[in-house]
Amino acid sequence: MAEQATVLTDKAKPRGKYPHVKRAGDFLFVSGISSRRPDGSFAGASADEMGNTDLDIRAQTRAVIENIRDILRSQGAELSDLVDVTVFLANINDFKGYNETYAEYFDFTGPARTTVAVDQLPHPHILVEIKGTAYRPA
Repeated sequence: MAEQATVLTDKAKPRGKYPHVKRAGDFLFVSGISSRRPDGSFAGASADEMGNTDLDIRAQTRAVIENIRDILRSQGAELSDLVDVTVFLANINDFKGYNETYAEYFDFTGPARTTVAVDQLPHPHILVEIKGTAYRPA
């Protein structure tokens, strides 16, 4: 089984020693992805001059899915190749907005999905993180 780990230079640098995606045979494993941009800012997150934050679950969900799409495309795969995703929400009350935005990209033929609420994600501006497994023969 051929294994290859890839860190993309046009995406936010991983915050630890792990790749954006790892191929193992015909499977692609995408690490947990947020809405963080290469410059360190976050899609769907802003702060005013007083430090008050405005966090948008819909914008973040779109950015996360589009980041995953770009990562998969770097390996010759598409979102339609995802077979399983795990979604982490910092606040379960964001489920509705996240779920409606997710449905813009996937339907009942999409990947199996598990969504869980967690106490914290790696940055206070991150509302959602998604990891996934895709099947794309090499």
